[in-house]
Amino acid sequence: MFAEWWNLLDAASQVFYCIAIPATLVLVIQTVMLFIGLGEAGDGADGIDGADDIGELGADSSADAHDLSDFDGLRVFTIRGIVAFFVVFGWVGIAMRSSGVGLGITIPVALVCGFAVMVGIAYLLRAVMKLRGDGNIDNRNAVGVPCKVHLTVPGERSGQGKVHLMLQGSYVERDAVTDQSEAIPTGSEAVVVGVSGQTTLVIEKK
Repeated sequence: MFAEWWNLLDAASQVFYCIAIPATLVLVIQTVMLFIGLGEAGDGADGIDGADDIGELGADSSADAHDLSDFDGLRVFTIRGIVAFFVVFGWVGIAMRSSGVGLGITIPVALVCGFAVMVGIAYLLRAVMKLRGDGNIDNRNAVGVPCKVHLTVPGERSGQGKVHLMLQGSYVERDAVTDQSEAIPTGSEAVVVGVSGQTTLVIEKK
C-alpha cells in the first residue's frame, strides 16, 4: 500500500514529504524534551542561550558589531527556528502540490511561509526573554558573572554589543562594552567586571 501510494506521487511531492516528515518528528521530539525538562525554558532547546545557535554565522570573520543570525537583535537562525522552517516548507509544499499548483509557485510560497514562521518564533522567543529579564533585577549583581557574547562588543568602548547571562535566576540579554583594546567577537566567553550607567555591562574576555 505504502509503496503504491509513494510511487503515485510526483518527484517534487516525494521531496516535500522527505523534508516535512523528518522535520516534524524532530520538532515533536524537541517539544517533548522541553516539557520533560531536558530543554531549558529559557531556551537551551530553542537557541536563546546560543548553545544551539546555528549562527555564529560569520561570527569570527570580523570585528563587526553584527552577526548574520541577527536582525535588529532578533535571533532568527536557531535550531528550533530552522526545524520549524522545514516543517512548514514541507507541508505547505505538499498541500500546494496536492492542489495541483505548479512548482514555480509552490516553492516561493513554501519558502515565504517557512521563513515567516522562523521570524515569528524569533519574535516569540525574544518576547519571552524580555519578560524573564524584566522585574526587580539589579544589574550590579552581574559583576563577576560569566556571560556569552551575542553581538560583537567593540574595543575601547567604541560601541555596544550584547551579551547573554544568568542574572538572579533569569536568563537575560544586556548591552555590553569593554575597555579592552580588541573587540570581543560573537560566541566568546567573557565575564562582567562592572556596570556602566543603568543597564550596560562592562565585560572582559576570558
